[in-house]
Amino acid sequence: MKAIVLEAADKPLIFKEVDKPALAPGEVLVKIKAAALNRRDYWITVGKYAGIKYPIIPGSDGAGIVAEVGSESDKHLIGKEVIINPGYGWGDDQNFQSDDFKILGLPADGTFAEYVKVQAQHLHAKPAHLSWEQAAAVPLAGLTVYRALFTKGRAKKGDKVLITGVGGGTGAFALQFALAAGCQVFVTSSSGEKIDRAKQLGASAGVNYKAQDWAEQLHHLAGGFDIIIDSALGDGFAKLPDLCNPGGRIVIFGGTAGNIPPLNGRKIFWRQLQIIGTMMGSPQDFKAMVDFLNEHLLVPVVDDVYSLANAAEAISKMESSSQFGKIVLKA
Repeated sequence: MKAIVLEAADKPLIFKEVDKPALAPGEVLVKIKAAALNRRDYWITVGKYAGIKYPIIPGSDGAGIVAEVGSESDKHLIGKEVIINPGYGWGDDQNFQSDDFKILGLPADGTFAEYVKVQAQHLHAKPAHLSWEQAAAVPLAGLTVYRALFTKGRAKKGDKVLITGVGGGTGAFALQFALAAGCQVFVTSSSGEKIDRAKQLGASAGVNYKAQDWAEQLHHLAGGFDIIIDSALGDGFAKLPDLCNPGGRIVIFGGTAGNIPPLNGRKIFWRQLQIIGTMMGSPQDFKAMVDFLNEHLLVPVVDDVYSLANAAEAISKMESSSQFGKIVLKA
């Protein structure tokens, strides 16, 4: 089969012939119709991700058709159209992942290939209203945002939600999910074009976080927020508690702008604020996320589609952070 292979951190991605995976009991082989990029794929390609090994086929997101199974009991899955939950070994506690938790695409070979080997229990029916490219965009970002907004952030109809850095895959999902739940949504971005795109999708307003008074602008526009979804951290994080309504929740799942600066703890405890960490999600979160997509007939925002052979070009676009929504590879 053909696959995108990273052979070393200082080498480019290669589109080459590799062996088709052999199956063990409980495993299935999915013929990939489309795969999608996540920021972790970029960090893997530049050798800046924990536990990296070579060679590796990257890719956590994928949608396709079950081609082979490793157990007779799974034969009914052959021919099924599926999306893949890329989080393995969550464990028994819904509050946090176990020490055995892993993500498809490292250490196990991922979805940037004609076929991928996965555990049968990680398959879910592809939402019928989505194309292959749209379905492939869902798993990692959709799961992360669903858990951040609903499991951790406890979002409900009428809440005011702020999404910092709306342009990426998780930001676009957060906007769509919050709107579908009946929330009023505000956004930040360094790009006026991305703010305009967010408003076209339903955001009430947005501000450029590079402006000196961005927090004051948000306060004037919204008053305060019940939930803030942040994947950047960095120096600007210090202003987020001031933007929260009493009892507000700041949910974080990334740190692209650096560490959290010193905070005024008195404001946090006096106003009953919560700063909540999260990442990915449990199997129950994934099922609930797929059900939510189907209930609201949500269609993920796909920025651009590349052929599998042009994965290196797609990664280069992700490095520039010029996309709005997800970047997808078509097998």
